[in-house]
Amino acid sequence: MSTITEIPLTPSQACVFTITLAGVLYNMRLTYNVAQNGRWILDIGDANQVPLVAGIPLVSGVDLLAQYAYLSFGGSLVVTTDRGAGEVPTFDGLGATAHLYFIAD
Repeated sequence: MSTITEIPLTPSQACVFTITLAGVLYNMRLTYNVAQNGRWILDIGDANQVPLVAGIPLVSGVDLLAQYAYLSFGGSLVVTTDRGAGEVPTFDGLGATAHLYFIAD
Protein backbone atom coordinates (compact mmCIF):
# COMPACT_ATOMS: atom_id res chain seq x y z
CA MET A 1 0.00 0.00 0.00
CA SER A 2 1.37 3.41 -0.98
CA THR A 3 1.48 6.37 1.36
CA ILE A 4 0.42 9.68 -0.16
CA THR A 5 1.71 12.91 1.36
CA GLU A 6 0.68 16.36 0.20
CA ILE A 7 3.58 18.80 0.19
CA PRO A 8 2.10 21.97 1.71
CA LEU A 9 2.57 25.04 -0.46
CA THR A 10 1.41 28.65 -0.28
CA PRO A 11 -0.19 30.11 -3.43
CA SER A 12 1.70 32.89 -5.26
CA GLN A 13 4.85 32.32 -3.24
CA ALA A 14 8.20 30.87 -4.25
CA CYS A 15 9.72 28.88 -1.41
CA VAL A 16 12.69 26.97 -0.10
CA PHE A 17 12.07 24.22 2.45
CA THR A 18 13.28 20.91 3.83
CA ILE A 19 11.09 17.83 3.81
CA THR A 20 11.48 14.17 4.66
CA LEU A 21 10.31 11.82 1.91
CA ALA A 22 10.57 8.05 2.30
CA GLY A 23 12.74 8.59 5.38
CA VAL A 24 15.27 10.87 3.63
CA LEU A 25 15.70 14.60 4.23
CA TYR A 26 15.66 16.77 1.09
CA ASN A 27 15.94 20.48 0.38
CA MET A 28 13.44 21.75 -2.18
CA ARG A 29 13.15 25.05 -3.97
CA LEU A 30 10.11 26.11 -5.98
CA THR A 31 10.35 29.18 -8.19
CA TYR A 32 8.06 30.66 -10.78
CA ASN A 33 9.80 31.18 -14.10
CA VAL A 34 8.05 33.79 -16.22
CA ALA A 35 10.57 33.27 -19.06
CA GLN A 36 9.41 29.65 -19.53
CA ASN A 37 5.82 30.57 -20.38
CA GLY A 38 4.99 31.01 -16.71
CA ARG A 39 5.87 27.71 -15.07
CA TRP A 40 6.68 26.56 -11.59
CA ILE A 41 10.14 24.95 -11.46
CA LEU A 42 11.38 22.51 -8.80
CA ASP A 43 14.96 21.94 -7.64
CA ILE A 44 15.81 19.12 -5.21
CA GLY A 45 18.96 18.85 -3.13
CA ASP A 46 20.16 16.48 -0.44
CA ALA A 47 20.36 17.24 3.29
CA ASN A 48 23.68 19.06 2.72
CA GLN A 49 22.11 21.24 0.00
CA VAL A 50 24.03 19.46 -2.74
CA PRO A 51 21.86 19.65 -5.90
CA LEU A 52 20.42 16.32 -7.03
CA VAL A 53 18.07 17.52 -9.78
CA ALA A 54 17.23 21.00 -11.00
CA GLY A 55 14.77 22.66 -13.31
CA ILE A 56 11.89 20.18 -13.14
CA PRO A 57 8.81 21.91 -14.60
CA LEU A 58 5.64 21.18 -12.63
CA VAL A 59 3.15 19.56 -15.01
CA SER A 60 0.17 17.57 -13.84
CA GLY A 61 -0.50 13.94 -14.66
CA VAL A 62 3.07 12.62 -14.76
CA ASP A 63 5.61 11.32 -12.25
CA LEU A 64 8.09 14.19 -12.02
CA LEU A 65 10.75 11.82 -10.64
CA ALA A 66 10.37 9.02 -13.22
CA GLN A 67 13.45 10.02 -15.22
CA TYR A 68 15.48 10.17 -12.00
CA ALA A 69 14.74 6.60 -10.81
CA TYR A 70 18.49 5.97 -10.49
CA LEU A 71 18.52 8.44 -7.55
CA SER A 72 16.16 6.18 -5.56
CA PHE A 73 13.79 8.81 -4.17
CA GLY A 74 11.56 6.00 -2.89
CA GLY A 75 8.40 7.14 -4.62
CA SER A 76 6.72 9.38 -7.14
CA LEU A 77 6.16 13.12 -7.15
CA VAL A 78 2.96 14.22 -8.90
CA VAL A 79 1.01 17.42 -9.44
CA THR A 80 -2.76 17.54 -9.70
CA THR A 81 -4.81 20.50 -10.89
CA ASP A 82 -8.50 21.24 -10.91
CA ARG A 83 -8.13 21.69 -14.68
CA GLY A 84 -7.00 18.10 -15.37
CA ALA A 85 -3.94 16.11 -16.41
CA GLY A 86 -1.32 17.79 -18.56
CA GLU A 87 -2.13 21.23 -17.21
CA VAL A 88 0.42 23.58 -15.71
CA PRO A 89 -0.24 25.07 -12.26
CA THR A 90 -0.82 28.81 -12.44
CA PHE A 91 1.18 31.30 -10.38
CA ASP A 92 -1.60 31.73 -7.83
CA GLY A 93 -2.92 28.17 -8.22
CA LEU A 94 -0.07 26.09 -6.79
CA GLY A 95 -1.16 25.23 -3.26
CA ALA A 96 -4.78 26.22 -3.95
CA THR A 97 -6.16 24.65 -7.15
CA ALA A 98 -3.00 22.65 -7.88
CA HIS A 99 -1.32 20.35 -5.38
CA LEU A 100 2.02 18.55 -5.12
CA TYR A 101 2.00 14.99 -3.74
CA PHE A 102 4.70 12.45 -2.87
CA ILE A 103 3.54 8.85 -3.28
CA ALA A 104 5.90 6.53 -1.42
CA ASP A 105 6.65 3.10 -2.93
